[in-house]
Amino acid sequence: MLFFFQRRLLYYPSLSPPTAADLQVLGLKYWPAPGTDYRGFINSSVKSPAKGTVMVFHGNAGAASDRLYFTRALAPLGYRVLLMEYPGYGGRAGELSEASFIADAKQSISLAHRSFGGPLWLWGESLGAGVVASLASDSTLPIAGVALITPWDSLTRLAQRLYGFLPVRWLVRDRYDSIRNLQVYGKPVAVLVAERDEVIPKDHGLRLYESIKSPKKLWVFEHGGHNNWPRLPQEQWWQEVTDFLQNH
Repeated sequence: MLFFFQRRLLYYPSLSPPTAADLQVLGLKYWPAPGTDYRGFINSSVKSPAKGTVMVFHGNAGAASDRLYFTRALAPLGYRVLLMEYPGYGGRAGELSEASFIADAKQSISLAHRSFGGPLWLWGESLGAGVVASLASDSTLPIAGVALITPWDSLTRLAQRLYGFLPVRWLVRDRYDSIRNLQVYGKPVAVLVAERDEVIPKDHGLRLYESIKSPKKLWVFEHGGHNNWPRLPQEQWWQEVTDFLQNH
């Protein structure tokens, strides 16, 4: 049963895209264009010239347009922000799976680089951190650095913790093995874990951090949980992370 229904347990998509009125209130625009072929959202106002582009890959629930806190924090620092949407989320066609997400994201990265040039950084939150780590394993992609927020070390290891009574390693279809995927990555990696993470306990993120061989830096949100880490744009860590990724 777990084998057949695991993707229903992992992915909780919002199925409807936001309306034009919604986006106007949020200060977002469809990217690259409105319609069924959209790939995410871009902030309506960008400082010119931008320091670069940040592509954000969100967690497993909701939709990309729910993650406005990334835009509100990073746009004032001078970055173009793309809130990326997954296949099967927000009205987009496609399968809910690791392979589908990675293939789609690679196309989006190539399009963003052609459209805006570099540098281009990837930020991932929870599930999105697993997606970003998978993308970082492809050395042909123009990724200048990555930030991983509340990440796991591998989905298999996390699932084993949750379902220890089952042979999880043989049942998990989407593995998102972030430790393995980051072994060959040579650019800077920022890892941010929540001390009180009740969904992905912090030791998974710390294990991932210890395994990274490239330039790295760790932030620990001492009073943060999986869904309530400090997100206000005035939080100093936003500047610290962007400085680290830009200067290493």
